[in-house]
Amino acid sequence: MKFVRVSVSTVMLAVTVAPGVFAGQASTPNTPRVLSVTSPADDGGAATLRWAIETSNATPERETIAIDTGSARVITLKSSLPPIKGPVLIEGSAWKRTGEFAVIDGSGYIPGSGPESCPGATSGQYGANVRTMTSPGLQVIDTADVEIAGIEVRRFCIGILINRSMRVEIHDSRIVANRGGAGIMLTGDDGQGNPTSTTTNNNKVLRNEFLDNGDGLELTRGAAFNLIAGNTFRSTSANQEPSQGIEILRGNDNVVSGNRFEGYSDGLQINWGDRNYIVANTFSDNTFGLNLTGVGNVVDSNIITANRIGIVVRPGDPSPIVRLTRNRVSGNGRDIRRCEAGGTCDDRAPRGGVIFGLPGLEHENFVGSRGRGVTPNPATMAHICPQHEPQCQPAPNRGLLRPTLTSVREAVSDVTITGTLNGSPSSRYLIELFGNGTSVDGESEVFLDDSPAFTDERGVAAFSLRIDRSRLAGMRAVAATITSVEGATSAPSAPLPIKLSSRRVESQ
Repeated sequence: MKFVRVSVSTVMLAVTVAPGVFAGQASTPNTPRVLSVTSPADDGGAATLRWAIETSNATPERETIAIDTGSARVITLKSSLPPIKGPVLIEGSAWKRTGEFAVIDGSGYIPGSGPESCPGATSGQYGANVRTMTSPGLQVIDTADVEIAGIEVRRFCIGILINRSMRVEIHDSRIVANRGGAGIMLTGDDGQGNPTSTTTNNNKVLRNEFLDNGDGLELTRGAAFNLIAGNTFRSTSANQEPSQGIEILRGNDNVVSGNRFEGYSDGLQINWGDRNYIVANTFSDNTFGLNLTGVGNVVDSNIITANRIGIVVRPGDPSPIVRLTRNRVSGNGRDIRRCEAGGTCDDRAPRGGVIFGLPGLEHENFVGSRGRGVTPNPATMAHICPQHEPQCQPAPNRGLLRPTLTSVREAVSDVTITGTLNGSPSSRYLIELFGNGTSVDGESEVFLDDSPAFTDERGVAAFSLRIDRSRLAGMRAVAATITSVEGATSAPSAPLPIKLSSRRVESQ
């Protein structure tokens, strides 16, 4: 796409027509020029958002686009805005003073109110779960160093599109009711659906509220080394397509930290993305808290509660290798049925904490929507072994068997838990032990300790862990997982009930 550079005379004319639009002109040379957006109109006139973006794009210097339209808060667009070129900061001025967002609304040119208003790249497909870059509110394409803050972006097909761009930071904003690709989409898509692996890197999405977007956020087609932290992803009954809080599709080496996910088919879904680090998030009221494939992904120290299933690791190609470590998994097993390209609407589907081997939308026996307007070819559907052997996908995480806990031995100040595992011969495994406030199978509520174990030439190992009695207060059972050297974690063991005697615990 070509951009017209505005001449100096044109800029001077704008100043003459709308005095006061530029602010801070007497500042030091290193202070960014401020382009003030005081008009909610979308006619391209001076002091409008469209004018400010075009003016900023025309120069290589960093500007600040400050949006403050007073009581008229909402800028309702009549057509798509031009792509934003960095370096630039776009901020709602009132947010710093009162916490009130400047609003950019797409209802002026995107018809209707449902996913069908947002067509995909393939004719007849639409909504959140098809390849698309249609009708974004703000679009950042083939550029770098763009910052967006204090803005509410609502009622577009994609709230904010970051395509082949780096060092973009979106923070302290609100992303609402975008019903196509995602609330925010970070993608390396080359325009033909192919990934570009070095173009959508080192971006940050921090402390934003995502409400009732089909997908809250996507990291797709080569998006890598991005940070998504401190956000809330929430879907309510008003959302017509509650798909994923975050979808990672062929995105690698991203960090997702300290976010909250509520009300989706999948809180977080990884499709063939590798080495992503998912840490210290909270997942609740989703069909699946996390729905995972990929190699080298790490799920660490998350709180996963009140979902139908806390963690699902499904078969895939290549076979998934996922590390699950120190997560607090409890109170799952709810009767939640959402199935928009994730989750499940299968009455026979299990419930619980951690389940391996369930179908995703690429599998023949998935029950749910594979995307609006999507009619898959049955011949392309994958099968889960033992169906259609040998043309089937084996169990994820190398089919690693869960360990067996065998005994609880009390002493005055500690308790020793023993168990056995069966794995590869002459190999190292990490045992993680968890305590549970109930005796429900498949939960791992409180991390207690870990210890290495080494198998013999038959692949068998015995292990024991000694736990301070005080740490088991209120616990009714313990469970354990094992993790191989390559980073594959088993499902939790069957729970071993504990009922400690009333002997006094020595003070520490």
